[in-house]
Amino acid sequence: MVILPRKSGFPMALITKFITGTTLTGSWVPRLLAFPSRTLLVDALFTLFPRKKYIFTIDDDCFVAKDPSGKEINVLEQHIKNLLTPSTTHFFNTLYDPYREGADFVRGYSFSLREGAPTAVSHGLWLNIPDYDAPTQLVKPLERNTRYVDAVMTVPKGTLFPMCGMNLAIDRELIGPAMYFGLMGDRQPIGRYDDIWAGWCMKVICDHLGLGVKTGLPYIWHSKASNPFVNLKKEYKGIFWQEKAIPFFQSVSLPKECSSVEKCYLALAGEVKSKLGEVDPYFIKLADAMVTWIEAWNMANSPGEKPAMTSLPNATSKK
Repeated sequence: MVILPRKSGFPMALITKFITGTTLTGSWVPRLLAFPSRTLLVDALFTLFPRKKYIFTIDDDCFVAKDPSGKEINVLEQHIKNLLTPSTTHFFNTLYDPYREGADFVRGYSFSLREGAPTAVSHGLWLNIPDYDAPTQLVKPLERNTRYVDAVMTVPKGTLFPMCGMNLAIDRELIGPAMYFGLMGDRQPIGRYDDIWAGWCMKVICDHLGLGVKTGLPYIWHSKASNPFVNLKKEYKGIFWQEKAIPFFQSVSLPKECSSVEKCYLALAGEVKSKLGEVDPYFIKLADAMVTWIEAWNMANSPGEKPAMTSLPNATSKK
């Protein structure tokens, strides 16, 4: 998936035909990349495109959606609007995003908080096939999401959420080091929690550093459901482990001296090892991989240095 800026200026086309047979049209934005999978997202974050400010990832079974009027949704334009406008992390605005055209801060909203916080993540949603876990898929195999909610809101400080990577945009310069999708999938005891794990880590760090996360618009069209029986096998341990992991992330506190994403992530890795390592040895291995990720990130992003690796290695536990 590539972005092709036109000579005429701001209009551009994101060509995805070789993946989905679809063309997404949007606004040209300098230093923006889009990727059709989370694996490529990690590669992009890590070494391939360390100079790109904005990164957008979309699953290969997702297409352009239409709003209730029948107009195709400009996904990239909305993501960039979300990222370029502040978040209201400390005080909830009942008109949702006050920076959208036609909205503002409501009566009673603190004037001292109206500058908001820098937005690090824009979490888009989906129409048609919901992003359900395997048990819910099995109970509701025919359920479809047909509700289009014309809203963008900030996820409040201190609140976790299940981040989905199928329609996600980030400001790499603000939060890139926290977007490691973990040891999941092949040869690992858990799958389908990669984006969720990254979201938990990211949100804790955003809260600590005063960064914002938005969710809502834009919508994409999720065209097909994955196999719930295969998903159940991947998710089985995670269904139980999340009941330990979520309280951990809700209660974890990062030291005040953690003033960068990298420092926060390393501190969080230490907490994962000491607290969640008691749940299962997998989390000890995952914590070591988190440290390896930051080491690799720093190596890949050092000024004037060209990294020797071209993709993130599958980290192993340190002895």
